[in-house]
Amino acid sequence: MKATKKRNLKSVLITIAILLLINLVGNSFFYRFDLTKDHRYTLSETSLNIIEQVQEPLSIKIYMEGDLPAEFKRLQQETRELLEEFQAYNSNINFEFVNPLENEEASMDNIKTLYMKGLTPVNITVDDKGKQSQAMVFPWAIAVYHNKEVNIPLLKNIMGASTTEKVIGSVQHLEYSIADALNKVTKEKQKKIAVIKGNGEIQDVFIAKFLLQVKESYHIGPFTLDSVAKSPVPSLEALKKYDLAIIAKPTQAFTDAEKQVLDQFIINGGKTIWLLDQVAVEMDSLYNASGATFAFPRDLNLNDMFFKYGIRINPDIVKDEQGSPIKLATGEQGSATQYQTFNWKFAPLVYPESQHPIVKNLGGIKFDFANPIDTLKNGIKKTVLLQSSQYSKKVGTPAEINLNIVAEETSPNHYINTGYMPMAVLLEGNFKSVFQNRVLAFDQNNFEATGKSAKMIVISDGDVIKNQLDKNYEPVELGFDQRSGNLYDNKDFLLNCVNYLLDDTGLINIRSKDLDLPLLDKEKVYENYTRTQVLTIGLPILILGIFGVAFGFLRKRKYSR
Repeated sequence: MKATKKRNLKSVLITIAILLLINLVGNSFFYRFDLTKDHRYTLSETSLNIIEQVQEPLSIKIYMEGDLPAEFKRLQQETRELLEEFQAYNSNINFEFVNPLENEEASMDNIKTLYMKGLTPVNITVDDKGKQSQAMVFPWAIAVYHNKEVNIPLLKNIMGASTTEKVIGSVQHLEYSIADALNKVTKEKQKKIAVIKGNGEIQDVFIAKFLLQVKESYHIGPFTLDSVAKSPVPSLEALKKYDLAIIAKPTQAFTDAEKQVLDQFIINGGKTIWLLDQVAVEMDSLYNASGATFAFPRDLNLNDMFFKYGIRINPDIVKDEQGSPIKLATGEQGSATQYQTFNWKFAPLVYPESQHPIVKNLGGIKFDFANPIDTLKNGIKKTVLLQSSQYSKKVGTPAEINLNIVAEETSPNHYINTGYMPMAVLLEGNFKSVFQNRVLAFDQNNFEATGKSAKMIVISDGDVIKNQLDKNYEPVELGFDQRSGNLYDNKDFLLNCVNYLLDDTGLINIRSKDLDLPLLDKEKVYENYTRTQVLTIGLPILILGIFGVAFGFLRKRKYSR
């Protein structure tokens, strides 16, 4: 007996020693194992680098607590688990889930406060075994660091998608949303963006929502080309101090001197986003007694410049069967007037097919009177980001645009080999100057004919960046169409364009992460409700009961001898 006790004691001591050794080794080496098939909890190198920037306490408040619908409980769970991963790598990151509607007396004040901060709720219909009820959810979080705070959207808008599909898309973007927010609050602004003015570009009030969003991450300011006429060289040197130039819907032709300034900015590695209309026509001009207007080609004196870079924007209009909805008055005027929704073919609704990080997992993006783009061979890498649908074609200009087109009947035979026209193209490489082997518009001692590696994005519609105004002439959300009530993904697309061109942390690449998020099919559950209850609740209890009876029988049989 003594020998047995000694052996048992020795085994216990050895086990304790091994456990202590494992604990010491575990404290010295940090590693986390992700056993999920899609590695959803494995943070990217970019996220880890951003986490290292958090040197002092950073708090995140998530407004998703309480009695939530099933889909949002899944989003809540995924958010919690991902934040736990962030916290595991840096203990300075703290988070808490709160319910803004918990206290009925203070709930209205909480809602108003969140509204003021730009956190709009989502009203959803909850269907529980045929019984429907309304629920308000705030799928938002706020990160605070050094008295600086930034909103984190947790639910991604996907037009026409069900709540389940929105949750799946949101989980796909969850790491990007959180990492982007942490990068904004911890990193000082370094990159500078110039909004080009002087050639009839779009007014600031119509791009206010875009500017406010970009301002959170970058320095931004207007840059007028009027000074080029008097002092072109100083203007060029001033522009070179910016990292990105945005040219949004110019309506007046560029002079050769202005082109040389922009050209040399690009040749010296400057990034650009061009949003151009090669046809002069506006949607507002259609709302008249005749319901018609004329579309004319617009010459911006940029054709030779883009031809040198490797593209051509044609002065045609894209007509697409996959258009955006438009509401028009029908019937008699007066009290009998009714509004009906039609398909407006001159406002293509583009769903990205490319897997490029700029457009991957984005919803529909709305265009207005877009122009087709041709890509040319010249050694520059070109990636088509957005293109029209299979059932589209170009309409030459000058042309009359009439609202009566909504009644037009067409068939697939009208669109044989006419579709898939590029409307947004990314160009990357070493561009060659349009003034190579040409007389310069102004003397420049440091003129470069072949440039450094640069990037540009050309979008053949200036209205993509345009936000509408409400009745009080206040800007509404970029991508929101007040006429139809739809919210399109224009804002996310443009922000991704900016982030890709200026991103030196690789943050945009997190968007390429694919996750497999299985969710219950509610319809099947309702159809087989009793069976589902038996399988999920009754069967485990039955198995546990059988195991208990069998274990008791075997134990009794063993020790009764």
